[in-house]
Amino acid sequence: MAIPVAYPRSGPSRLRLRALAITLVAFSGSGCSINLGSLTPSSEPEPAKLTSSSNIASLSEAIKSHPNDPQAYNMRGSVLAQAGKTDEALADFNKAISLDPNYGQAYANRALIYRQTKRLDQAMADYERALSLDANYAPAYLGRGMVYKARKQPAEALADFNKAITLAPDNAEAYYNRGLLYQAEKQHQYAIDDFTAANGLVPQQAEPLLARALSYLATDRPKEAAADLDEAVQTDPQNAQAWLSRGLAYERLGDKTKAAGSYGRAINLRPKDEAARTGFARVGGKPGQSYETF
Repeated sequence: MAIPVAYPRSGPSRLRLRALAITLVAFSGSGCSINLGSLTPSSEPEPAKLTSSSNIASLSEAIKSHPNDPQAYNMRGSVLAQAGKTDEALADFNKAISLDPNYGQAYANRALIYRQTKRLDQAMADYERALSLDANYAPAYLGRGMVYKARKQPAEALADFNKAITLAPDNAEAYYNRGLLYQAEKQHQYAIDDFTAANGLVPQQAEPLLARALSYLATDRPKEAAADLDEAVQTDPQNAQAWLSRGLAYERLGDKTKAAGSYGRAINLRPKDEAARTGFARVGGKPGQSYETF
């Protein structure tokens, strides 16, 4: 997604590296988890290239040349985190902070690692520190909002998502997560509006479409839900929740063939899913029979 990229302070004694505040948020409103965020510098290389061994090696060489530059450690930590090397990333963020205790981005990046590893108290402390250094740092509001959400503090999470959106109106993750809060409170039109905003910013992701479809189903709009789910399953064919929800949408529309096909795909992906099995039987599905899905 297009996440606002924050750059580190530059100075004559610092590398001209563009440090990236990573916001790789795991979403959990619809039974799936997906990462809408990606770590991309201004030149926008492919993620595989960004996290390649050669790129990490190049950053390590830069650190050898500038061993006291916190930007270099923050940059390598960001790339290591994107590559799934959590412990190494954490060590780099720790080093960046030890070199510059006022490096807000490094605190926010380290907070993300803590949040992903369920160390919520440490994550909260780092987000608070980042915001004390820069009260207008949108990624830190988004991250702190996610901590509040994980702590079942929806009011505080909503306030932080609102702030993140105000500061960075192109922040799809904030819209998506705010939409999940509205959806949980059955404020479905507000949720639909936020999922629509998120989808407009990241049109190649299934999760905003799936989430919006669930609110459409909750407000008895199966036609709109089916349209979203058609796109969602084409975008992410391995998303069992999207196939299950699509089965329900087409069942409500009276199209038992597409409903059976969709429930069948959900069963293939999650064989023990009782809702999919029940739905498949409800629309007359028969094991071993082929059904059209489109």
